[in-house]
Amino acid sequence: MKKAIRYLRFSKQGQSVCSIERQEMITDNWLKFNGVELIDSFVDQGKSARTFDRPDFIKLKEFIVRHHKKVDYLVVDQLDRFSRIADEAITMVKGLQKTYGIQIVSVTENITFDYDTPGSYFRAGLQLLLAEEENINRSVKVRGGIYTAKTVKGRYTYKNPPFGYRKEGLEKARILVVDESQAKIVRFIYDSFLRNTPIYLIRKQAEELGFTIKGNMAIERVLKNPAYTGLIKATSHQGAPGGLFPGIHEPIIDRTTWQMVQEKIKRPGKTRTVIDDEIPLRGILKCHCGNPLSGAPSRGKSGRYYHYYKCKHSKHNNISAIKAHEQFLKICELMSLPTGRVRKIRTESRESIDRELEFNLKKVSEKKKQLQENEEKLYSLEEKWIKNEINKDTYDRWYSIYNAEIISLRGAIERLSENRSLAFGILENKLDMLTDLRYVYDSAETLQKREFVSLVFDNNLYYENQIFRTPTMMEILSHNHLKMRDKGLLIYDKKEDLLLKDPLSGE
Repeated sequence: MKKAIRYLRFSKQGQSVCSIERQEMITDNWLKFNGVELIDSFVDQGKSARTFDRPDFIKLKEFIVRHHKKVDYLVVDQLDRFSRIADEAITMVKGLQKTYGIQIVSVTENITFDYDTPGSYFRAGLQLLLAEEENINRSVKVRGGIYTAKTVKGRYTYKNPPFGYRKEGLEKARILVVDESQAKIVRFIYDSFLRNTPIYLIRKQAEELGFTIKGNMAIERVLKNPAYTGLIKATSHQGAPGGLFPGIHEPIIDRTTWQMVQEKIKRPGKTRTVIDDEIPLRGILKCHCGNPLSGAPSRGKSGRYYHYYKCKHSKHNNISAIKAHEQFLKICELMSLPTGRVRKIRTESRESIDRELEFNLKKVSEKKKQLQENEEKLYSLEEKWIKNEINKDTYDRWYSIYNAEIISLRGAIERLSENRSLAFGILENKLDMLTDLRYVYDSAETLQKREFVSLVFDNNLYYENQIFRTPTMMEILSHNHLKMRDKGLLIYDKKEDLLLKDPLSGE
């Protein structure tokens, strides 16, 4: 009596067991009808036929190597259970016969693969090619459905929601809903990045707040994900363009903030700076040669450690951190504003807010009109594409232009529509602090100190010959720059082309 082994497979985890039972019944009938003895069965569950790297298929091959002299047939329900990649499958079944003398039997298709019989070889190849074509068609339909869901319906189609969201609803009605407890962490990440906080510190602080996403690039993925600003990213499909499309879910990050973050990410990477409370100016303060100063502790004769700012060139700066910090605190004292100047700022700020509000209302109206015009142009472009009045290259080029303009205009409308009265209220409550900037700086956290220095001096603070130097300084805080020079604290060598104008001066 001839003997056979059997291979069964169903491709989806959780699929009903009736699929396997059906394959078993059909192959059992063939074995019984042809008087063939079954000596073993191999079953792969939830495995794709696109690869032969399947657990039980590997066991099947090992069994054949050891026991092929006892086996005449390898029985399958149909050839696409065996594989959906035609060329690899034909090579595999041909090798089983030529090397081990085992013939493949496809019960449902009534094919016994025999390499020496042209008819069966052709039929087996045809069935495998049809199975591969079916697989390709199914894949194209799935990708087309995903493209439509993203671009037309604005749905987020990935299995897991981004951190900050949860999924609600069933099947096609399922949408992203903001999880406010996580959304606060996402906003913290974006805000911290714009304040120049190092990525490693953002991650550490975010994890303390409850950020659970693992991986070295977790923070970068959050910063780059357009879903947080209400957009869906789609890849091109069969001539239709890819890009960013409006989603139906609520954004966590406003469009302006997201665009600012993307622009900042595109800039050349900076050297990683480790934040140390003892040397807050490390990486911010520069040597006269232009290189950022590093910082490190040095052990004195008494065994005590002292911190220094150092240039990578050994003959350049090697500054006592204690001395540099005391100098900078004295600079802060002289940057502090007189009470009368603060009162004037408060009055001018109120008037400026009123002028800006009136101006913004006019700009919003203009931007909305431009937005409507671009949306109409995009709609007209899509109509021409559907009617085959323009070619693909023309469609892609103008679609990209219109879509980018629409996203930019929506961000501008969102920014111009913000209520600045709340911001002014916060500013007004803090204005008195401008009269004591030494206290403001000295009581700030290390990251706030670094942000303060970067903002006031536009990242252009240098040290040379025991004195701070800068070509750029906020004009409103430079009123005592001559005293600073006389006291040997700071030389403000003003450069008109780099000058930071006083935002309240109206110039």
